[in-house]
Amino acid sequence: MLIILGLIVRKEKPTRTLTIFRRRRTENQNAEAFLRIYGSLAPERYTYSSLKKITNSFEEKLGEGGYATVYKGKLSDGRYVAVKLFKQLKGNGEDFINEVASIGRTNHVNIVSLLGFCYEGNERALIYEFMPNGSLEKFTFDKGSNRALPRGVLFNIVDGIAKGLDYLHQGCNERILHFDIKPHNILLDEDFCPKISDFGLARLCPQQESTISMLEARGTIGYIAPEVFCRSFGNVSHKSDVYSYGVMVLDLVCGRTNACTNSYQSSELYFTEWIYNQLELDEEVLVDGNVDDEERCLQRKMILVSLWCIQLHPSSRPSMSEVVELLNRSLELIPMPPRPCLSSFPSLGTIHSFETLPSEPLVTPISN
Repeated sequence: MLIILGLIVRKEKPTRTLTIFRRRRTENQNAEAFLRIYGSLAPERYTYSSLKKITNSFEEKLGEGGYATVYKGKLSDGRYVAVKLFKQLKGNGEDFINEVASIGRTNHVNIVSLLGFCYEGNERALIYEFMPNGSLEKFTFDKGSNRALPRGVLFNIVDGIAKGLDYLHQGCNERILHFDIKPHNILLDEDFCPKISDFGLARLCPQQESTISMLEARGTIGYIAPEVFCRSFGNVSHKSDVYSYGVMVLDLVCGRTNACTNSYQSSELYFTEWIYNQLELDEEVLVDGNVDDEERCLQRKMILVSLWCIQLHPSSRPSMSEVVELLNRSLELIPMPPRPCLSSFPSLGTIHSFETLPSEPLVTPISN
């Protein structure tokens, strides 16, 4: 028996080693192919030893996730940076390649700047501009926190994120679909200007194409559009980012740990249905403390737009360019969205379409 077990162990060990070797070889081939294609257009390449120098041997940790840890660093010219060091790569390293390939193409005030990357042996890292105010998440979900942002500042953040997403969808040579829009992936500079980050799940597609095929769902639970995990709702497209954006805005404005929670839990209505009822009745929705009419107006405007964005069927949602246009309208010119239908799958014959809803015309919609 011991001899047999020994033979099994000996047989499995080389197989596992060979599998790891093949995976690493595939990762190397993918990354090297990317570097050859982009050539001088690729961001600056750093050695691992230079990363240790920049971060003072990775002394100050800014954050940590399942696949990477972020450290604060300082370049030789005095600029502070955030160094995202990958602990392991998903699949064949496509998350690393996705991030370099997608964000390396961008140049927008609301997209975080990729300053460089490291690809050396088994070490992978990305170097970004440093955002002093961290992620939007820390200003969002802390119950009883004093970090709550004024409605005017929050509106500017929501508007900036919309403009950044519109740029990704419309302003690049190839359309970039982010697929992981959430407060954690929105960084804030010293002036609270929002910058979209973390493009590890991003997909590129030609501008003329509005839908893509996907073999598996991607994103964060709670922010994933229905069609991403169930094709009965429609095709996966740029409208999937619109849905994630809408959920995020609703969370930012209403805060699921704020005053609405008690009202929501004491009724049988879904969270969004409760908010919709408040809007229909022209009731106050989650206004904390003393606020003026302008702040109430901004809050109601953001809620209306977010409810448009989280319509279950993609054709019922606005594009991001339409979202920007809606946010910059007068409140009375924003049409009331259809009531959320969250309790069951929608019937295609009864779905309201954003493109056909009778209301004041918006900008020209993008067809699905």
